[in-house]
Amino acid sequence: MHAAHFRPLSGSETALLEFATLGTTKWCGERITPDDVRTKPEYTHYTRLIAERGDFGVVAEIDGEVAGVAWAVFLPITDAGYGFVDEQTPELSLWASADHRRLGIGRKLLYALIAEATARSRAQISLSVEAGNHAKRKGSPRFRGAEADGVMLRRLP
Repeated sequence: MHAAHFRPLSGSETALLEFATLGTTKWCGERITPDDVRTKPEYTHYTRLIAERGDFGVVAEIDGEVAGVAWAVFLPITDAGYGFVDEQTPELSLWASADHRRLGIGRKLLYALIAEATARSRAQISLSVEAGNHAKRKGSPRFRGAEADGVMLRRLP
């Protein structure tokens, strides 16, 4: 396998974000459908990257194939996500394809997104993680916060 190439996520990549959002819920089995991702507000807000509100993301590709994506969205309190902290804190989502898991792609995407958030002078970034998810594994960048509620917070330099 060749090295991963990282590029910015485009706001026009809605299909990728729909697929990735569905994938982020499958870590412990099938729970929602593609139609849910496209129609239910609790999922659709993760499928729209809106540059005007400050959203950003990173795509990892290997041999021209998407290996994973990490993105951060600024959601309003009226449309708060699972990892909502406040309107100034972007909420991070991360997905790696099944063929590219356990190869460090997720960790590299996470570090790339944290670097981008830092470059954009964000004070912190949030992440919603359910109990048992691999994101809480040793070796992942440290997030601290309301872990009992599944919301983790990473303060940035």
